[in-house]
Amino acid sequence: QVQVVESGGGLVQAGGSLRLSCAASGNIFSINAMGWYRQAPGKQRELVAAITSGGSANYADSVKGRFTISRDSAKNTVYLEMNSLKPEDTAVYYCYGRITTRSNFSYNRDYWGQGTQVTVSS
Repeated sequence: QVQVVESGGGLVQAGGSLRLSCAASGNIFSINAMGWYRQAPGKQRELVAAITSGGSANYADSVKGRFTISRDSAKNTVYLEMNSLKPEDTAVYYCYGRITTRSNFSYNRDYWGQGTQVTVSS
């Protein structure tokens, strides 16, 4: 099986910074991409940032220039550095990994973490 575990959420004042981490472990053959989604109360889950195995990153327009995603492939870990945080960044942040397991080399799917709360106070 595969586990995806996030850490690093919390409460911060507007203008502050937080760093989220996400580690994938278990029966992993390869990870094609990892990334972060978020979901605020009453809103749909939205993509925040994602990074491919080759290092290509994409961001939601709302976080460009403020958030940076990075990846440590050796550790199967992805990070989200969040700066200049705004109250509208308040949400539960979910990490995912698009993973091929050793059980089936021809197939990959997204594995999700449980989410970590980020709250930005004004």
